[in-house]
Amino acid sequence: MAMVPVTSVGKDKGSSNSLMGGLDAGGKYVRYTPEQVEALERVYNECPKPSSLRRQQLIRECPILCNIEPKQIKVWFQNRRCREKQRKEASRLQTVNRKLSAMNKLLMEENDRLQKQVSHLVYENGYMRQQIHHHTSAATTDTSCESVVTSGQRSQQNPVSQNPPRDANNPASLLAIAEETLAEFLSKATGTSVEWVPLVGMKPGPDSIGIIAVSHNCSGVAARACGLVGLEPTKVAEILKDRPSWFRDCRRLDVLTIVPTGNGGNIELIYMQTYAPTTIAAARDFWTLRYSTALDDGSLVICERSLTPSTGGPAGPTTAGFVRAEMLPSGYLIRPCEGGGSMIHIVDHVDWDVWNVPEVIRPLYESPKVLAQKATIAALRHIRQIALELSGEVSFTGTRQPAVLRTFSQRLSRGFNDAVNGFVDDGWTVLSNDGSDDVTVAVNSSPDKLLGTHANLALFSALGGGVLCAKASMLLQNVPPALLVQFLREHRSEWADCGVDAYSASSFRAHSPFPPGLRSNTGFWGSQVILPLAHTVENEELLEVVRLEGHHGFNQDELLLSRDMYFLQLCTGVDENTPGACAQLVFAPIDESFADDAPLLASGFRVTPLEPKSNAPAANRTLDLASTLEIGSNGSTRNTNDNMNSTGTRSVLTLAFQFAYENHLRDSVAVMARQYVRSVVASVQRVAMAIAPSRLGCTQIGMKQANASPAAQTLAEWVSKSYRAHTGNELVRGDCQDGGDALLKLLWHHSDSVLCCSLKASPVFSFANQAGLDMLETTLIALQEIRIESVLDETGRKALCSEFNKIMQQGFARLPGGICMSSMGRPVSYEEAVVWKVLDEDDSPHCFAFMFVNWSFI
Repeated sequence: MAMVPVTSVGKDKGSSNSLMGGLDAGGKYVRYTPEQVEALERVYNECPKPSSLRRQQLIRECPILCNIEPKQIKVWFQNRRCREKQRKEASRLQTVNRKLSAMNKLLMEENDRLQKQVSHLVYENGYMRQQIHHHTSAATTDTSCESVVTSGQRSQQNPVSQNPPRDANNPASLLAIAEETLAEFLSKATGTSVEWVPLVGMKPGPDSIGIIAVSHNCSGVAARACGLVGLEPTKVAEILKDRPSWFRDCRRLDVLTIVPTGNGGNIELIYMQTYAPTTIAAARDFWTLRYSTALDDGSLVICERSLTPSTGGPAGPTTAGFVRAEMLPSGYLIRPCEGGGSMIHIVDHVDWDVWNVPEVIRPLYESPKVLAQKATIAALRHIRQIALELSGEVSFTGTRQPAVLRTFSQRLSRGFNDAVNGFVDDGWTVLSNDGSDDVTVAVNSSPDKLLGTHANLALFSALGGGVLCAKASMLLQNVPPALLVQFLREHRSEWADCGVDAYSASSFRAHSPFPPGLRSNTGFWGSQVILPLAHTVENEELLEVVRLEGHHGFNQDELLLSRDMYFLQLCTGVDENTPGACAQLVFAPIDESFADDAPLLASGFRVTPLEPKSNAPAANRTLDLASTLEIGSNGSTRNTNDNMNSTGTRSVLTLAFQFAYENHLRDSVAVMARQYVRSVVASVQRVAMAIAPSRLGCTQIGMKQANASPAAQTLAEWVSKSYRAHTGNELVRGDCQDGGDALLKLLWHHSDSVLCCSLKASPVFSFANQAGLDMLETTLIALQEIRIESVLDETGRKALCSEFNKIMQQGFARLPGGICMSSMGRPVSYEEAVVWKVLDEDDSPHCFAFMFVNWSFI
């Protein structure tokens, strides 16, 4: 509906006064009394766009409006909505302008820092040239030791700082360490003490998260972020100091000592434990000093560093099973901004003690990009998310508050980390293996330690039991982490076993017994439905409920499978363009009630990229699962050298599955869990083989898979022959007189999407050429679980139904162009769809074939 123009805009803060008068539909000026405006405002607050009946009712109910015509009331509401829209747009533009001004200031500071760094490098370059010239001339003309002494004096100008011994119990000594930490942190946050390199893919702008940089050629790994958030500095400082609320790798943070300082700040001695991302390396802990203070310009600073023998200070606690890492001067500089909000500078600088990490995953600890994603950017994103929630810019559906949904995400992530690490103080005990150490199985007979107040499982309330975890880690070659996790999320049936899912879920139902036996591969689920609960602003984290529809018709022993199953699921890192980000899929069975305090026994997958190094050894020295996968039924394997000649990217996959058990079934559950994890590993191998070529030559691998089955060649002949018989035209053009492999190759490379669909009551796809797989955004493996009704929209389904009799009688039909959906939910447009009946060699109907002509993503 077109908005009626307002003759006089006036000032926004006088919106009520500006609406005291206006032009009606006939151009006549109408004047409203304050009482009339107040009555209209009350209705507007309830319903900004009332219907004609509602406006007439308003006139009847409010006597003060009886002298106003309904058309005039309609115009008032139009003007009111227009002013509301203008006010919101003005507020948005002011916000954008404030962000741009702050970002401009930040960029100017960054430019000054880079100019200083350039000047410093030019000076060092000149000094090195002078030294080279000096040593060269000294070597040729001077045999005395004077030049050696002179150069030695220069080399001693920058000695390694050695702090004098400090009294560990003297607050003055702690303050001296704190002031040194503050100076070194500021030199990293705004100075040139670290050579910063912009993180590729993170661009500044009014809607960006900020300016992100990582270290280059420095001790340890470091990352830095600068960004604007809509919270006051004190609130930002409060959030940042609560590290477990946003740093998912933080297991425990204990403030053991607080020492107030004379300048209004305080010094804290902190012991922190962090999770290990895989099952291959030990977890890390830190013993640090944290200094919080205010600067003269009103900025707040929170800086932190490890206390070591070289820095001085008291010795910290130690815990078995943890490797002590060192936090180099790091922290947060929080500046107030004009008009509200804060400008934050974040620096994270860590030495993970990489020599205590197995060489195969050492790149994970040597990558500043991983540190940036896990800690630096995570902190900025968390603050930005809370700021948008408090300002009302983020809307949430449902009855649960954002804080409750964040708690679910944190509990899922923490539960998965606990399972992967299996700390002894949580009650975990590792069981002996079955002769192969590929899968680690651990049990926890004290679930209250693990789950805390949430350990009210139906199993534990009646019988003695515990929690069992089976976990493993592996290396993958040329598999993008985001793509793999996205596939595992969308196609659960490719790797999950419905019998195991039913067993996991049974312990979370108040009156649901365990299955009589522990069996897998017993039946199958119906469709998978993903119900979104919440997502972060940048969609880097998705919280959802997965409903697996039960399949009826099982015997009494398998009655449990006939019920719908529910999983709370957390998916992170599915953006393929985010450098250094790990992708994760974590889920836990829940019951239909889904209470806020529901116990969550988390299982899932984590895929972390291993950044390649130029001097790294050949990747075939490590476990390359993708190079040993079978392709097709002939058992041919993919050459490792082919992988190395592509991109050589590697990632480490960690998976862990938790199960509740009764004491008398522990051994049986352990056998089942170990077998199940091996089955999942095999499924991930097949998925990895299907996904890896999508970036490295999908056509060739897809053809290998298709050629591996003679049925595919026969089907190609039937499809082509039937198309020619029904339409009188050739489906593929070229020399394919021999049929077989040549014809299949032409069909595979056909520019239009060709799909074959079964003749069942609920038809599913059985074959697709390369264009068809691209259109559906799927693989040959997952194709068979896609149904035709999920691809066509309502118009397409109606058109197909109306032409069904024609297809069966005449053999083919042409459907008008329209919209269909890929398996990932992306809309696809096509000019025309041709449907024909495919006949076998006996001229009996075998399947339907669809050809979507000139398709493209919208």
